[in-house]
Amino acid sequence: MSTPQKAELGTFTKDVLGRYICNGLDEAIASTNSANSPDARPFDVIVVGGGSLGAVFAQHFFSQDTTHSHRILVLEGGPLTIPEHVQNLPVLAGLGVPGATSIQDLRNQGQFGLDKPREEVWGLPWHSSTKFPGLAYCIGGRSLYFGGWCPQLLDEEMPADRWPQAVIDDLDNTYFRQASEQIGTNETNDFISGPLHTTLRQMLFDGIQAGMVADAIPLNQLPVHPPVQADIDQLEAPLAVQSQTRPGFFPFNKFSSVPVLIKATRAAFSESNGSDFKKRLMVVARCHVIQLLTENVMVNGQLLKRVHTVQTDQGPITVPQGAVVVVALGTIESTRLSLLSFGDIPNANLLGRNLMAHLRSNVTIRIPRSSLPGQLPQELMASALFVKGRHRHPDNSVGHFHLQITAAGLGNLGTDSEAELFKKIPDIDTFDAFGNANDQSVVITIRGIGEMQPDNPANQIRLDPETDEFGLPRSFVSLPDPTQSATLQSQKDLALWEAMDRASDEVAKVFAHGSDFEIFAGNGPVKVPTNSDLRAVFPYTPGRRDGIGTTHHETGTLRMGVDANNSVTNSDARLHGVANTYIAGPALFPIMGSPNPMLTGVALARRLVDRLALGGLMPSAQPSVPDPGFAPLFAGTASTFNAWQVAGQGNFSLISGEIVAEPGSDLGLFYLATRSFGDFTLKLEFKLGRIDDNSGILIRFRNPRLPVPDRNLPGVSHPYNNQAFVAVDTGFEVQIDEFARGNPDGLDEHRTGAIYGIPIGRNPGQQDYQRGPALVPGQWNTYEIEVGDNTYTVRLNGQQTTKFTNVDLFRGKSPATDPDSGYIGVQSHTGRVTFRNIQIMAQAPARAMRPAEISRVEAIHGVEMPIEAAEEEPIVADDKKKPVKKSA
Repeated sequence: MSTPQKAELGTFTKDVLGRYICNGLDEAIASTNSANSPDARPFDVIVVGGGSLGAVFAQHFFSQDTTHSHRILVLEGGPLTIPEHVQNLPVLAGLGVPGATSIQDLRNQGQFGLDKPREEVWGLPWHSSTKFPGLAYCIGGRSLYFGGWCPQLLDEEMPADRWPQAVIDDLDNTYFRQASEQIGTNETNDFISGPLHTTLRQMLFDGIQAGMVADAIPLNQLPVHPPVQADIDQLEAPLAVQSQTRPGFFPFNKFSSVPVLIKATRAAFSESNGSDFKKRLMVVARCHVIQLLTENVMVNGQLLKRVHTVQTDQGPITVPQGAVVVVALGTIESTRLSLLSFGDIPNANLLGRNLMAHLRSNVTIRIPRSSLPGQLPQELMASALFVKGRHRHPDNSVGHFHLQITAAGLGNLGTDSEAELFKKIPDIDTFDAFGNANDQSVVITIRGIGEMQPDNPANQIRLDPETDEFGLPRSFVSLPDPTQSATLQSQKDLALWEAMDRASDEVAKVFAHGSDFEIFAGNGPVKVPTNSDLRAVFPYTPGRRDGIGTTHHETGTLRMGVDANNSVTNSDARLHGVANTYIAGPALFPIMGSPNPMLTGVALARRLVDRLALGGLMPSAQPSVPDPGFAPLFAGTASTFNAWQVAGQGNFSLISGEIVAEPGSDLGLFYLATRSFGDFTLKLEFKLGRIDDNSGILIRFRNPRLPVPDRNLPGVSHPYNNQAFVAVDTGFEVQIDEFARGNPDGLDEHRTGAIYGIPIGRNPGQQDYQRGPALVPGQWNTYEIEVGDNTYTVRLNGQQTTKFTNVDLFRGKSPATDPDSGYIGVQSHTGRVTFRNIQIMAQAPARAMRPAEISRVEAIHGVEMPIEAAEEEPIVADDKKKPVKKSA
C-alpha cells in the first residue's frame, strides 16, 4: 500500500505533523532508485530506532555532514505522537508512564499485543525475572517522559580499566560539554528558583558541611559541571530544562529528542525543494526492524560480518557497500537484535552480559513552614537540589549514588497551580505526592539513585523460547533484586542501597531543622520526632524501594572496550565482529555510575557521528582548499553554499560537496549574493552529466534582485519577471555547451569556452576564440576566467579558448563604476551540470553588500539575503601572495 501524499484526516485531527515529518518506507525506497531520477542515491546511514538517542544521532549527523555526502534513514517502530516532552504540554491524563508489569500479567488482563498499547504508546516486548514498564513506541521514545536529571559522570565513575581511554578523553574534553549544551544542563539550574529554593539549598549546604550526611561527597571534590561560582552551587539540580536563551529566541523548555529531529527533517525538506530524491534525511515511522542479515567479508585480513539487508515488517532494505547501520533501540531491544543477527560472531558469548540498572528509592516528607528559616511567601514555590554520594565497601572499592531532591510549597492548590507544578516537578511519577502540600507546609521528595556493580553473572539478556508477532524469539531479561541474589556483586549492590537510603534519612532530618515532621509511609503521613529512626517508621524494603526494572536505565550489555575478549564493541562503538554496525545508547556503558544515562548517551551519540562523518570511518567529500593567493567562494560546504542564492527557475543543490545545477521551467541562476568583484581571476571545476548538457558561468552582472536601468532612457528601470536574465543582459556568460546551441545553432560564439553571443573575430567588440578540448561526460574540467578592466580571458583545462575586450559599457560593469554590479554565478539551462572548488583572486577590492543595502533589497523585493559577509574587509589577493581575507 502506497503512502498517502497528503495529510490524512482522522476523526478529530488532521495528520499534518506526521505527513510533514515522516515518510513511508515505499517513498524512502523509491527515492533510491536511479531509474526514477539522476538525483537518486542510496541511504548510507541507516538508524534502527528513532527514540531518545536514534533521533539525536540522526539530527547531529545531518548537521555535521557539511558537504551533504550522505543520506540518513531512520526506522522507528512507533508513530509520531506528540511533538515535545509531555511536561511542556498541558496536563494530559492518560499520557504518562504506566506501571511495571509482565507479558503474562498483560495477557491475563487481555491487554497484550501490538494493538493494545498502554498509555497510548507503551509496549512490553520481553519476558523477565522482574517487572518492567516497557518501551514508549513512538518517535522520541522515553525522552518524552524522562525526569530531566542529567548529572555528569565523575572521573571515578569512568575508570580507565573499564572505559577505553580514548573515549574518556573525548567525553571529558569535548562531548560532555556538547551534550550538556544540547539538552540544557550546561548552566546551573535557571528553571527553579525563589525563596524556598534558596532556603532549602542553604540548609542542605550547612548540613553537608557539618557532616550530617555521612556518605555525601564533599562539595569541593565535585567537578564544576555545570560551571559554578561557589561550592553551594554544586547542590543545584542538573536539569535538562532551558528557561533562558539568547535574546530574541524561545527556550526549548524540557528536553526531548523530538524537536531536534523535527527541525532536521524540515531542513532536509527545505534544502531538497520538496524532492524525495534529494532529501538527506527521512524518518519512517511504524516500521519494525526484525533482523539484520549478514554476509562474510574480509577487512584488513580479518574475517568479519557485514550487514547487507535490514529486514523489516514492511520488507527488506538493502544496505549498500560503504554504508553503516546504527542500532539505537533501548538497551534490551538493541541486545535482542544483536543476539538475533550476530549470534555467530567470535565473541557472541558476551552479547547480553554485564546487564546493569539503577537502584532507586523514594521517601516523601512534609515539614511545617514554621520550621524553615525566614518568611516564605504564600504562593506556589518549588525547589530542586542534588547531592552526590560515595559508599566505600569493606574491600575498599566504592559505589556511587546521588539524591534527587524536589520540594514544593503551595498556597491553596487549584487547577492553575497544579498545571504550573506539573511543569516544575522533574519526575512526573512523583507528581501526585505534591498534592499533600498546603499553605502551612512544604512537601519534599528525596529520590535516591544508585549504581549496580558490573559483571554480575546473575544479570543478563538472552533469547527466550517464545517468538514474537514476527516469528522471532523474544528476549528474557534476568535482573533479580539484590535481596534475591547471592552473588558478590549483588551483595555490594545491597550494601550501596542501604547506604543510599540512610543518606536520604539524614537529608530529611537536615530539612526538618530540629522540628517534628511527617513521613509518608505506605498508609499515609506519620508524624515523627526529628531524632526518630526513620527506617523503623518507614522500612527501606519493600516500601521505599522501586522495582529493579522500573528505572528505564538498563545499560552495559553491548559494552565498549579495546579487547574483543572482554567487550562487545570497540572504542568507536562498532561491534568487534561486524564491519558496518554501530551501537548508540547506554548498552555501550562498561559500568554505569549513578547518573541518568541521557547525558552520556547523547555525548556518545554525538561522538559516534563525528567519528563516522569527520573521523574517516565513512568516506565523505572533503572541503576544497583554494590555491595559494585564492579565496574560496564555494568550498563544498553548507556554509559556503548558503552564501549563494537562486534567481529564476533553476534548481541548485549541494550534494557530496558539489553544486548540482538542474533546469526548472525556465532559465535559472545561482549567484554569490554577499559580494561583488571588479578585476579578478576566477577558477572552478565543472562536469557534464550528458554530452548535450548546457550551462555557463555568469560574471560581472548586476544584482539580479534589483530592477535593471534602461539602456537608452536614463532614470527608467525595469524589474525582471525571471531575474536570471538580469545576469544574461548585464553581464557576460562563459558558455558550457558542446552543441553550440543559440540563434542560430552551431556558431562557435555559442560553444564551450566562448563568451556567449559575442561575435568571433579580432576587431573591437569581438572575441578571439579557438575551440578547446572536447568535454567528456562524467569527467571534471577546469575553467580559469581572468577579468582585467574590460578584458576577459578564458582558459579551459589549461588551454586559452577566448580573449575579449568589452566595448559595450552597459554590460560587465565593475562595482567601481556601478556599485550594484560585479556579481558572479552559475547557470542552469538544460541537463545536469555539476560545479565544485569555486575560488577567486581579486586584483581590485571586492565589495561586500552593507546591511542597509541588503535591507533595501529585501524590502523592495520581499526576499531574504544572507548577510554573513556584510561589512567584512574585501577579498584582496594578487600575484605577490598578499594575505587573503576569506569570504563567507
